[in-house]
Amino acid sequence: MGATEADIVRTAARVEGETASYLTVRQDGPVVLLLHGTYWSRVWLPVLGSLARAGLRPIAVDFPGTGRSGGELALETATVPALAEWTTRFVSVLEVSGPIAVVGHDIGGAVAQHLLARELMPIPRLALVNSVMYDSWPSPHVARLLRVAATGEEFLTARRKALTTDLAGAATEQRIAEYLDPWTDPRVRRSWLAMAGAAASRYTLDLVPRLRRSATPKLLIWGEDDRFEKVEYAEKFALEIPRTTLVRIPGASHIPTENAPDRIGRALADFLGSQC
Repeated sequence: MGATEADIVRTAARVEGETASYLTVRQDGPVVLLLHGTYWSRVWLPVLGSLARAGLRPIAVDFPGTGRSGGELALETATVPALAEWTTRFVSVLEVSGPIAVVGHDIGGAVAQHLLARELMPIPRLALVNSVMYDSWPSPHVARLLRVAATGEEFLTARRKALTTDLAGAATEQRIAEYLDPWTDPRVRRSWLAMAGAAASRYTLDLVPRLRRSATPKLLIWGEDDRFEKVEYAEKFALEIPRTTLVRIPGASHIPTENAPDRIGRALADFLGSQC
């Protein structure tokens, strides 16, 4: 049923004069918006086929200045509230009718929480994958990278090291090279540094009271070996925030979609497909 991996395409829209690049499938269906964090839309590629086969239309967008999108982030445009506002403009350009389920990874998860808690758009279901939450962020290794005047080579070396850990058993030379590729562009590196520099736990802590009152169904999917977005944060969220289910992925780290794509794809498809 629905599209297969062969139907996944990269296309683009224009948001305020800049190219917003995104991965999607050639089919109609309820839209699922997938938001990345300090990586890019590549994190969602392993699960897009599963979502498509469930009759959904996944859209994995790159924020401005990241991945394959144009533009460039600055400190003021890389905050969680600013990225959430940009996301609403992106959705508006797509002219999607009806509510849109949202899935967020890393800082993209903070943006997703902000969209839901601040009611910036109707969201029938929310899923978070190794997302920042509460005071789990910014991560110490990101802060260390910000403290040095990194050259392109130093930056790529640091991100390669982080990737090797975050991909865990899925780390291959080809996969690492694919993830690193956008950062060979100085503009994309500057956008990453802006996103990292704008990171602040107040953006998620401030949302907790509203999230505690939220009746929206929520799914957490967590690589249990994440060093910084630890599974204990997900456990706390599942206990405190109504209508939240936690799925653990043993042996996976910060990018579990690469370690267990079939399991995560099915979990997301089952959860999001039930909105149809």
